[in-house]
Amino acid sequence: MSRPWEVLERIETRDGVLELRRRGDRDFLISIDGRVLMTSATSRSEQVLGAEASRALGGRAGAEVLVSGLGMGITLRAALDGLPASARVTVAEINPDVVRWCRGPLAGLTDAALDDPRVRVEVGDVAEIIADAALGRRERFDAIVLDLYCGPERGRRRNEDPFFGRRALQRTHQALAADGVFALWAEATDASFEKRLGRAGFAFERRRPPGGGLRHAVYLARPKSARRPGSA
Repeated sequence: MSRPWEVLERIETRDGVLELRRRGDRDFLISIDGRVLMTSATSRSEQVLGAEASRALGGRAGAEVLVSGLGMGITLRAALDGLPASARVTVAEINPDVVRWCRGPLAGLTDAALDDPRVRVEVGDVAEIIADAALGRRERFDAIVLDLYCGPERGRRRNEDPFFGRRALQRTHQALAADGVFALWAEATDASFEKRLGRAGFAFERRRPPGGGLRHAVYLARPKSARRPGSA
């Protein structure tokens, strides 16, 4: 018989109740409004997203990387493992409680990724950070890595979506260095999103995390003016 989940914390948010649960020593679950966002036991797609984003940079010295959201820190950990010591990683997380969890009960999952000297945390909306970079109010990024709990396939307000809509993708393109990388998690591949990527000036390729079961999808995109990925 499996052990029951223990609720470590329950927080009211505008999107519903955010919960952190634990079962045993290293089995964690985060849910919101009753929907499971992620578990530590099924994190292949997060690991692939972070690893592929850093690999695409090819060890670029001094790389400026933006990672959002934080989740359990697994995407961040995978990205850090592939980045050089000179990289600088900005983590954008809108909920300060998630940051606190990753510095507290979840820290053991990632070898305390938030304590890595390359990392700084900005509590706020990542869309605003991307817009600032696009408008020249801050340095452009060599990589933008989005691991949000709703991916581009969610189907509502596709053109107006603040992260995956037409204008949002154009801003992301402008926020990247000329040879930058835009990496993102998706619950499934989505043809309409892929069309928007192309119209925003991106060439892209897809990755499917290995293994059986629900594997989700990872997109890697670059400005078309840069070196194109192997497939699109």
